[in-house]
Amino acid sequence: MMLEFYTPLIVAMALGIEPGGGEDRPTLPSPAEALPTFAPEPQVPTGRFTTAVEVKPILAATRGSWVAVREWEGQDWVYFTHLLSWRCGLHEIRFGLNGAPPEEILEMEPCHEETMQPNALISDLPIWRTYPPGSVQSITMEVTFDDNTTERHEVTRAEILLP
Repeated sequence: MMLEFYTPLIVAMALGIEPGGGEDRPTLPSPAEALPTFAPEPQVPTGRFTTAVEVKPILAATRGSWVAVREWEGQDWVYFTHLLSWRCGLHEIRFGLNGAPPEEILEMEPCHEETMQPNALISDLPIWRTYPPGSVQSITMEVTFDDNTTERHEVTRAEILLP
């Protein structure tokens, strides 16, 4: 409910505390920080796997396949193929390496709603990132669905290393 986003702000205003605080005041989120970052999309199942309501169960069941690492040509290749293949129900994919917070945004091509295969990967956007050999020890993924919910998953190199 939207009221829970505003409750701390309303209480702070009643106490005379301004958002952002100061050196001698507590810091509270500004109203812009308290609101969701985008408007959730309608969650009507289409049978085409283009909404969070359709994609969430698949990604929950295949959590171990969200990302993979492969040692190739003297580098660590991190593949995001699985998540990108289900991107039509997603708003954003973020990741972080080796304990870093998932702050790097993975660019996604748009969903191709006008085609028979809306989730097809047809652009030139890469489905991987490369890093120095042996440098990727863990990956934290954060997926924001188009219903404005978020799931986070962390894996170790051993769990996702391809032969």
